[in-house]
Amino acid sequence: MSSTATRAGIAIGAVLALTWVAFGFWAFVFVAFAMAIGAIVGRVIEGKLDLSAVVGAFRGKRSSS
Repeated sequence: MSSTATRAGIAIGAVLALTWVAFGFWAFVFVAFAMAIGAIVGRVIEGKLDLSAVVGAFRGKRSSS
């Protein structure tokens, strides 16, 4: 793991922890969900995630790759 990934993980953990402490559990859940959606959108834009393969996996279709 690179130091950049470690720093990103620390920052994400700090944001989530501070959200929980300052605003409560449901705000924490909302922020975590929004961060996950943002990460998925970022992966799709970068071309590192094939959205059609993900949708196919949820529909029960198997991928050949």
